[in-house]
Amino acid sequence: MRLLFINGVNLNMTGLRERDVYGLQTLEEINYDIVEHFKGDSCEFYQSNNEGDICTAIQCAENFDGIILNAGAFTHYSYAIRDAIASIKTPVVEVHMSNIHNREEFRKNSVLAEVCKGVICGFGKNSYILAGESFKL
Repeated sequence: MRLLFINGVNLNMTGLRERDVYGLQTLEEINYDIVEHFKGDSCEFYQSNNEGDICTAIQCAENFDGIILNAGAFTHYSYAIRDAIASIKTPVVEVHMSNIHNREEFRKNSVLAEVCKGVICGFGKNSYILAGESFKL
Protein backbone atom coordinates (compact mmCIF):
# COMPACT_ATOMS: atom_id res chain seq x y z
CA MET A 1 0.00 0.00 0.00
CA ARG A 2 1.24 3.49 -0.91
CA LEU A 3 0.13 6.27 1.42
CA LEU A 4 0.78 10.00 1.08
CA PHE A 5 0.66 12.06 4.27
CA ILE A 6 0.15 15.75 3.55
CA ASN A 7 0.49 18.32 6.30
CA GLY A 8 -0.55 21.90 5.81
CA VAL A 9 -0.02 25.30 7.28
CA ASN A 10 1.90 25.58 10.58
CA LEU A 11 2.25 21.82 11.05
CA ASN A 12 5.99 22.24 10.58
CA MET A 13 5.84 23.85 14.04
CA THR A 14 4.38 20.75 15.70
CA GLY A 15 6.18 20.02 18.95
CA LEU A 16 7.10 23.69 19.31
CA ARG A 17 3.77 25.53 19.33
CA GLU A 18 0.73 24.91 21.52
CA ARG A 19 2.29 21.80 22.99
CA ASP A 20 -0.70 21.26 25.26
CA VAL A 21 -2.86 20.87 22.13
CA TYR A 22 -0.52 19.22 19.59
CA GLY A 23 1.93 17.36 21.84
CA LEU A 24 5.68 17.40 22.32
CA GLN A 25 6.80 15.44 19.26
CA THR A 26 7.98 17.23 16.16
CA LEU A 27 6.41 16.45 12.81
CA GLU A 28 9.59 14.60 11.84
CA GLU A 29 9.29 12.40 14.95
CA ILE A 30 5.60 11.74 14.22
CA ASN A 31 6.46 10.79 10.64
CA TYR A 32 9.08 8.34 11.94
CA ASP A 33 6.46 6.70 14.19
CA ILE A 34 4.08 6.43 11.23
CA VAL A 35 6.75 4.68 9.12
CA GLU A 36 7.43 2.29 12.01
CA HIS A 37 3.73 1.47 12.26
CA PHE A 38 3.30 0.89 8.53
CA LYS A 39 6.30 -1.37 7.98
CA GLY A 40 5.83 -3.13 4.66
CA ASP A 41 3.85 -0.23 3.24
CA SER A 42 5.21 2.82 1.44
CA CYS A 43 4.70 6.09 3.29
CA GLU A 44 5.62 9.44 1.79
CA PHE A 45 5.36 12.79 3.54
CA TYR A 46 4.80 16.32 2.33
CA GLN A 47 4.38 19.54 4.30
CA SER A 48 3.75 23.04 3.01
CA ASN A 49 2.49 26.34 4.33
CA ASN A 50 1.37 27.24 0.80
CA GLU A 51 -2.16 26.44 -0.31
CA GLY A 52 -1.31 26.06 -4.01
CA ASP A 53 1.55 23.66 -3.27
CA ILE A 54 -0.83 21.47 -1.28
CA CYS A 55 -3.28 21.49 -4.21
CA THR A 56 -0.47 20.40 -6.55
CA ALA A 57 0.58 17.59 -4.19
CA ILE A 58 -3.01 16.35 -4.09
CA GLN A 59 -3.40 16.54 -7.87
CA CYS A 60 -0.14 14.60 -8.41
CA ALA A 61 -1.09 11.71 -6.09
CA GLU A 62 -2.67 9.38 -8.64
CA ASN A 63 -0.13 6.62 -7.88
CA PHE A 64 -1.09 6.44 -4.19
CA ASP A 65 -3.73 4.21 -2.62
CA GLY A 66 -4.73 6.97 -0.23
CA ILE A 67 -3.97 10.45 1.04
CA ILE A 68 -4.00 11.36 4.70
CA LEU A 69 -4.47 15.14 4.88
CA ASN A 70 -4.05 17.44 7.85
CA ALA A 71 -4.61 20.79 6.16
CA GLY A 72 -4.36 22.75 9.41
CA ALA A 73 -6.23 26.05 9.28
CA PHE A 74 -6.83 25.58 5.53
CA THR A 75 -9.44 23.01 6.60
CA HIS A 76 -11.83 25.78 7.55
CA TYR A 77 -11.72 27.97 4.44
CA SER A 78 -9.74 26.54 1.51
CA TYR A 79 -12.10 25.92 -1.36
CA ALA A 80 -9.00 25.51 -3.55
CA ILE A 81 -7.90 22.43 -1.55
CA ARG A 82 -11.50 21.20 -1.51
CA ASP A 83 -11.66 21.44 -5.30
CA ALA A 84 -8.30 19.67 -5.65
CA ILE A 85 -9.61 16.75 -3.55
CA ALA A 86 -12.86 16.63 -5.55
CA SER A 87 -10.91 16.51 -8.83
CA ILE A 88 -8.99 13.28 -8.11
CA LYS A 89 -9.88 9.60 -7.77
CA THR A 90 -7.42 8.87 -4.93
CA PRO A 91 -9.40 8.76 -1.66
CA VAL A 92 -8.52 11.31 1.03
CA VAL A 93 -9.01 11.08 4.79
CA GLU A 94 -9.00 14.38 6.66
CA VAL A 95 -7.18 14.25 10.00
CA HIS A 96 -6.61 16.51 12.98
CA MET A 97 -4.51 15.75 16.02
CA SER A 98 -6.81 17.73 18.31
CA ASN A 99 -10.56 17.30 18.68
CA ILE A 100 -11.70 20.21 16.53
CA HIS A 101 -15.21 19.88 17.95
CA ASN A 102 -14.23 20.92 21.46
CA ARG A 103 -12.14 23.91 20.41
CA GLU A 104 -12.95 27.37 19.07
CA GLU A 105 -16.19 27.68 17.11
CA PHE A 106 -14.46 28.40 13.76
CA ARG A 107 -12.54 25.10 13.98
CA LYS A 108 -15.73 23.05 14.04
CA ASN A 109 -16.44 23.68 10.35
CA SER A 110 -14.54 21.86 7.61
CA VAL A 111 -15.02 22.79 3.98
CA LEU A 112 -13.02 19.65 3.06
CA ALA A 113 -15.04 16.96 4.86
CA GLU A 114 -17.74 16.62 2.19
CA VAL A 115 -15.21 15.53 -0.45
CA CYS A 116 -13.18 13.24 1.84
CA LYS A 117 -13.64 9.52 2.51
CA GLY A 118 -13.79 10.31 6.22
CA VAL A 119 -12.57 12.52 9.06
CA ILE A 120 -10.57 11.45 12.10
CA CYS A 121 -9.75 13.87 14.92
CA GLY A 122 -8.74 14.00 18.53
CA PHE A 123 -6.24 11.14 18.77
CA GLY A 124 -2.98 13.07 18.52
CA LYS A 125 -0.44 11.47 16.20
CA ASN A 126 -2.59 8.33 16.20
CA SER A 127 -5.13 10.21 14.07
CA TYR A 128 -2.68 9.72 11.17
CA ILE A 129 -2.28 6.02 11.92
CA LEU A 130 -6.04 5.44 12.21
CA ALA A 131 -6.54 7.22 8.89
CA GLY A 132 -3.86 5.09 7.22
CA GLU A 133 -5.41 1.92 8.62
CA SER A 134 -8.77 2.91 7.15
CA PHE A 135 -7.40 2.26 3.66
CA LYS A 136 -6.84 -1.39 4.62
CA LEU A 137 -10.52 -1.97 5.43
